[in-house]
Amino acid sequence: MPYAKPEALVSTAWLADHMTAPDLRIVDATYFLPHIKRDARAEYAQRHIPGAVFFDIDDIKDEANPLPHMLPSPEKFSSRVRKLGLGDGNRIVCYDTHGLMSAARAWWMFRVFGHNDVAVLDGGLPKWFAEGRPVDETIPMPVERHFTARRNNFLVRDFDQMRANLTAKRETVLDARSAGRFNGIEPEIRPNTRSGHMPGARNLPYTELLDPATKTVLPADQLAARFNRTGIDMKGPVVCSCGSGVTAGILTLGLYLLGRDDVAVYDGSWSEWGGRTDTPVVT
Repeated sequence: MPYAKPEALVSTAWLADHMTAPDLRIVDATYFLPHIKRDARAEYAQRHIPGAVFFDIDDIKDEANPLPHMLPSPEKFSSRVRKLGLGDGNRIVCYDTHGLMSAARAWWMFRVFGHNDVAVLDGGLPKWFAEGRPVDETIPMPVERHFTARRNNFLVRDFDQMRANLTAKRETVLDARSAGRFNGIEPEIRPNTRSGHMPGARNLPYTELLDPATKTVLPADQLAARFNRTGIDMKGPVVCSCGSGVTAGILTLGLYLLGRDDVAVYDGSWSEWGGRTDTPVVT
């Protein structure tokens, strides 16, 4: 069973063969959760795929919003990525140092702002490095390129929409957090955030979509089995959520590979829902 939309995922071999193509741009979108105490930008400076620019989700965000790395305005997104040399007509490939974690957030962000020629590197930097492929410490000096940002609101959900969905039940919520956090038996990562999940939500930890050894995305038949196991309607409307809108992108990517290009992400995710006192929480 092949992927329905294979263009969203590229192999390390493909990238090695195409990395000098004039229209290709490579993006290191590594992000570490705050409690990990690692500096993604500093690690990028020490080792990255040659030619890659650093895409910082904690910089390319709405500064006025107290929630972590919420989507910026189209104008800010366009300004930031233009300075990274990313623009119209580019084929963009995103990766991270986890294998696959935050790269899917960057992939989703580009799609939200109207750039659909974007993919994720399967296995990320760990697979690239394990295969003995080149890495670099040289920081590129990209030439600015025009980026036309057109926000696709169909791919984003906000708090009011999620609260309305509790009654309307139009969309199934699929949560990418671990089962322990989802069920309220493990503490949340961020302080002052309750454990548990939204009423009616289903759980599919994002790690279940990845091969545990290589961190590559599972084949299509195994992906479909993981999603079917949650009991969601594979043809119905789905919203993906997680801790802060990062790993929800992996569920969205998985569903995209299976043919769904209309799956939204709840941008505030559990940082917003679990951080409030006026929202129902199930444990």
